[in-house]
Amino acid sequence: MGRAEDDTSTAFSASSEQVATFPLTDSFVSSTKRRELAQTVVQNPSDPVVKARMFWASGEDESSLAPLAVQLGLSSDPVLRAKQVINTLLAGPVDSDLRTLPPDAALLAFYLLPDGTGIADFSEPLATSTPSGILSEQLAVDSIARTLEANVPQVKRLKILIHGQEVETLAGHVDLTQLFIVNSKAAQGGAISATLPIRGAMPTTPSSANSAPAKRPQR
Repeated sequence: MGRAEDDTSTAFSASSEQVATFPLTDSFVSSTKRRELAQTVVQNPSDPVVKARMFWASGEDESSLAPLAVQLGLSSDPVLRAKQVINTLLAGPVDSDLRTLPPDAALLAFYLLPDGTGIADFSEPLATSTPSGILSEQLAVDSIARTLEANVPQVKRLKILIHGQEVETLAGHVDLTQLFIVNSKAAQGGAISATLPIRGAMPTTPSSANSAPAKRPQR
């Protein structure tokens, strides 16, 4: 769950998993029986196509998340893979009511520290376009954390930055000065570092190079 280490509450209920096909070149066609992505995400043709699990809002309970299986070409490199699934999450499903992140937000960079802490740097709209409120902000963080957990097992914890800076809250409620558990079992193996190079500047020695929210985001 996308939550602080001392938070044991459950913010989503897993419903029946739906499947959508994500072709590498063809455009998407909406279906009443499946949710698909609102826009295509650039893929490397050499990346193997696998079933990725994306966590958007549930159509049955808007206070929870539901997994959607999407065929994606994903890199074996954990940093590139994290960028691919987060960008897919940002692209959103065709049904905009199920979106958990603002449509104008972008992933600026993703870093993976040796202890398994992933640092995701987003553009300012993640904070400015996310309606202020505990529910929508928690759903936004949870959707990122759950998507990473399902697709990038190397990421144990998540730190969210806004334009390279640590901010106090997402949109007034969810505390972004903390780390969020991504892989709860793996995270038990080590304590949260108190010396993460995240305040005031981006880390300069990630394991891989750089690339690249209450109510739900306004559409």
